[in-house]
Amino acid sequence: MRPDPVLISGATASGKSNLALKIATELGGVIVNADALQVYGGWRILTARPNVEEESRAQHLLYGHIANQNVYSVGDWLRDIAPILKSGQRPIIVGGTGLYFRALTEGLADIPRIPQHIKEQAKQFLRDGEVPFMLEALDSYTQSKIDVQNPMRVSRAWEVLQATGKSIVSWHEHTPPALIPLKSCDALHLNSPVDWLNTRLETRFNMMMSAGALDEARENLDNWDPSLQSSQAIGAPELINHLLGHSSLAEAKELAVIASRQYAKRQRTWFRKRMSDWRSIESHNL
Repeated sequence: MRPDPVLISGATASGKSNLALKIATELGGVIVNADALQVYGGWRILTARPNVEEESRAQHLLYGHIANQNVYSVGDWLRDIAPILKSGQRPIIVGGTGLYFRALTEGLADIPRIPQHIKEQAKQFLRDGEVPFMLEALDSYTQSKIDVQNPMRVSRAWEVLQATGKSIVSWHEHTPPALIPLKSCDALHLNSPVDWLNTRLETRFNMMMSAGALDEARENLDNWDPSLQSSQAIGAPELINHLLGHSSLAEAKELAVIASRQYAKRQRTWFRKRMSDWRSIESHNL
């Protein structure tokens, strides 16, 4: 393996973190998180963040550094990872958030964060069926470049125009260069057989429960807000619902495993469509 940056993608529970740690300990480098949920400090167990023993064996960065109530975007992650890439250490970037890898290797339009009042107005327009009104505000060139049949795409384009005075197409056409072009790194994708992965997902969730996942959910109960980005941690809504008395623990565990499998399926679909030029490795053979 060349002394270039290493990117490791794959579905949840496919063995990405173990491979990253093996590379770091044998070849050197710093492990950098590329998972949108592992950035949150309140969900160490349920997001399968590296444990204390693993963190002692190699440096881990961008894990658990964001408070649960905060929003954390792809742009935020790019800004956080940029100085790490200049540190002189080999970055071993590992995670299951495909948008992070896409932005890292293809570039990302640096659109400023949309003010909350504009987001709320757009949501209200969607609720009221005012998509045509938002569409009328967009110039014809923007309309020709976005999916005007998709209300969320129209809403996003309207938000960007209201917040910045520039069209979303203009922002995208001036996308900065990628921080790490794909040709300059070792890009590895862990491919996992469905049955093998589903078994691992159930086993891992049982291990999470033994490690204190229910206690972790209890610690987050008082400040639980299902609208938060951090609340998308797989298994969190199910365990919280159990703690609120809406389901038995057995039901919560079953639903959490189902949610894990559904999430892994979405990841596999995304990676298959977007990462055909990455080097595929059969994770069950590692």
